[in-house]
Amino acid sequence: MRAMQVLCGLLASAVLALVVTVSGQAPPASGTAYNPPKTPWGDPDIQGIWPGTDMVSVPFERPAQFGNRLFLTEEEFKAREEQAAKQASLDVLDFDLEKPPAEIVALGDVGGVTSPPPHWLERGLPSRQSSLIVDPPDGKMPPMTAEGAARQKTAGGTYTKQTGFKSADELGPYDRCISRGVVGSMMPVVYNNGNQIIQSPGLVAFRNEMIHETRIIPLDGRTSLPSNMKSWMGTSRGRWEGDTLVVETKNLNGKTGMQGNGMMLIPSDAVEYVERFTPLSAHILQYEVTINDPKTWTKPWKVSFPLRRDSNYQMFEYACHEGNYAMRNTLSGSRADEKAPPSR
Repeated sequence: MRAMQVLCGLLASAVLALVVTVSGQAPPASGTAYNPPKTPWGDPDIQGIWPGTDMVSVPFERPAQFGNRLFLTEEEFKAREEQAAKQASLDVLDFDLEKPPAEIVALGDVGGVTSPPPHWLERGLPSRQSSLIVDPPDGKMPPMTAEGAARQKTAGGTYTKQTGFKSADELGPYDRCISRGVVGSMMPVVYNNGNQIIQSPGLVAFRNEMIHETRIIPLDGRTSLPSNMKSWMGTSRGRWEGDTLVVETKNLNGKTGMQGNGMMLIPSDAVEYVERFTPLSAHILQYEVTINDPKTWTKPWKVSFPLRRDSNYQMFEYACHEGNYAMRNTLSGSRADEKAPPSR
């Protein structure tokens, strides 16, 4: 696990800066704005490695007990610290995969034949942030349209079932090592949360460690591709608004989601994302994304959380296709289950 010093939150319907520490101290009073260094060609310099590991433990949607509060009280934060300590003690225990202790199963990590050992997983650190969703104010997604709700029933791949697949097309994009999508690649998960930003005049490259996605984002004002040219990661175009990098992404094919490593919470091909990368200090880059998809949700909604610079983080090759036996095994297992006699 990688230590975290400061979490800073930036949320807005306009612009509201919130700074949060993970040390248990109260958020400090706002001070002077941070002025990031500049590249030789004059753009704000946000290059570096910005893993999202520290936010793994924060729920995507806000639990009901927190209401409209983005940040935990002292008592709630202490309870989250205690839960993290308990989790750490359980992670190092030996267990029988076929009969794991109930308290480990209750945490949701093990209990099936494909479960990883708990010590493999990244946990992040206790955070005061109550949810990754920051707008609507209750931290929950807006209601889905009928079309959007129906689409979710066919999503999930092996996240929702283990057998009964007729073809590879029924497996999810993560099962098939294709992509986790723009937002799915940014959401903190159990491992490989590295993100790297590289800048050159007129371009920004944004690299996700898991499934090694790399977006090349022009900053020269060129327009997106024609609307009928769609892809897994869409077309991203960027611009600077002060020290904030704003990236608009369109032309998505509607086949990658925002949860479950891109296999769950699937938008339509009309979805548009607006991401904002705002440096709040030399070590904190606030990430924000607004999701606008009228075919799936009744109104736009927003996710925001801090990324912490970690120059010691190593971005490892995610050789997904090279070691992917899951598709063959899943499909052959489905054929075997079809031939098996019905259970009594």
